[in-house]
Amino acid sequence: MFRFGWWTTGRDRDAVNLFKVIYTSLKDGDIQAEMAYCFVSKEPSEGPYSDEIIKLAGEAGIPVVHLSALKYLPELRARDKEEWRDRYHEAVLEALKGFSVDLVVLAGYMWVVSPRVCKAFPIINLHPAAPSGPSGTWQEVIWKLIEQRATDTGVMMHLVTPELDKGPPVTFCRFKITGDEKWSRLWSQLEADERSMGLQGIKKAFGESYPLFARIREEGVKRELPLMVETLKAFGSGDIYIKEGRFFDREGNELSGPYDLTNRIEEGKR
Repeated sequence: MFRFGWWTTGRDRDAVNLFKVIYTSLKDGDIQAEMAYCFVSKEPSEGPYSDEIIKLAGEAGIPVVHLSALKYLPELRARDKEEWRDRYHEAVLEALKGFSVDLVVLAGYMWVVSPRVCKAFPIINLHPAAPSGPSGTWQEVIWKLIEQRATDTGVMMHLVTPELDKGPPVTFCRFKITGDEKWSRLWSQLEADERSMGLQGIKKAFGESYPLFARIREEGVKRELPLMVETLKAFGSGDIYIKEGRFFDREGNELSGPYDLTNRIEEGKR
């Protein structure tokens, strides 16, 4: 049985919903795998959402390990973030040493992991862009797509490496952000607004509520959970596995690129 570890900070409702969706898929047999443990970077009573995840995991019989990042050597974190990161994650690895996993999934984990963690086991994380797409936060990604007049974008799961957000993509899906009448209206509105106030003026006046920005974000969010589910299904079924930072199919052939899950996700949306 394929086994994975689940790392989360439990910062918001999205983190809770993500845990629920993955656990339901595991329980229903949709994902042929086992969540070996749930690691939470908060302690009980440190936040309502992290508390809810701890409770849900406990009720499901999933071992829960927690270590508060905020309360761990706060003076060191203020003085030397890199040293703190190494020390904190050494403590995390020590707390998890009794578990054996094939993969770790970062699911709303809000701390940059240390290089030692990256070497300890394969780790994947969600990034709100297609392979070769913009880097940065989801807000930065969307503004870059708008600035570049992109015709499509996507979501990917990528391998976590010591170089932030630079790990190779493992799985992905793509979707169009042009083509239909609604998209055409939004891009036309952008052209008009840029002529009157420029892109910086649009950002300042509207921010994330700008209609084109909001729709790109909406379409990406629709695919984030399905991509994570389909990715774990692919790992659980043996369609893809990671060895020494390289990706292989079930026959042992090295993949020439990330595993394209677009068709599976679009079919599931219908």
